Amino acid sequence: MDYGNLFRLDGRRVAVVGGASGIGREAARALAAQGAHVIVADRDADGAAETAALAAGEGGAAAPGVGAAVSHPLDVLDPEAVRTAVAAWGALDGLVVTVGANVRKRIADYGLDEFDRVIALNLRSYLTLIQAVAPGMAERGRGSVVGFASMRAFQVEPGQGPYAASKAGLVQLLRTAAAEWGPQGVRFNAVAPGVVRTPLTDQIAADPEWFDAYARASALKRWARADELAGAVAYLVSDASTFVTGTVLSVDGGWTAVDGRYDPAV
Repeated sequence: MDYGNLFRLDGRRVAVVGGASGIGREAARALAAQGAHVIVADRDADGAAETAALAAGEGGAAAPGVGAAVSHPLDVLDPEAVRTAVAAWGALDGLVVTVGANVRKRIADYGLDEFDRVIALNLRSYLTLIQAVAPGMAERGRGSVVGFASMRAFQVEPGQGPYAASKAGLVQLLRTAAAEWGPQGVRFNAVAPGVVRTPLTDQIAADPEWFDAYARASALKRWARADELAGAVAYLVSDASTFVTGTVLSVDGGWTAVDGRYDPAV
């Protein structure tokens, strides 16, 4: 075992779907820094192109020791577009999916169109991507798929019903994929973030009381930065995790450990 290169991804091709901003952008940058050729896919074509430039240098010219990066516009809700994109990307060693949506409403107030939107982006899109990517990885006998769940897959609060359900469903989808493609050497894992400051949490950030309450609920007493999730992605794609599959890596600042409990003076 060459421990000095345990996390290196030289020669690997990794697609980051949802890479135009937030966690996806930072994941793409981290993967490229480890030598991967990164394909940044997103419906936001301009954002994806900006991420690719950040990852591999302006104009796509890779810096020494840094992998190349290119962008690809993609609507993950269009199954045919997904299949066409995956075919165009060629052989992949890794797939990282960070797309997601949340409509924070009580269950009684949820519209079916809102429910369908959350489930489609948070769960159905993963099914389409896995169906397109996993068979090719299985033929080559290796590959790593990383999906983004949430601490809400395990711990809920009012207003998180469909979102929590979709993330719990994603965990089980990835676990099942791990069982089905494990014999062919393909790994599937989930990252479960806590509260991360991205465009998805703008609604919370606009409410100081809500924002501060979330900060106080974790063991570290703060929100995460998007770049603090990138290490988990690099680990799960790399050879440092070759015997890790069907699992959930919580990167939540200890939120689920301490359960946001009051700290009494005892």
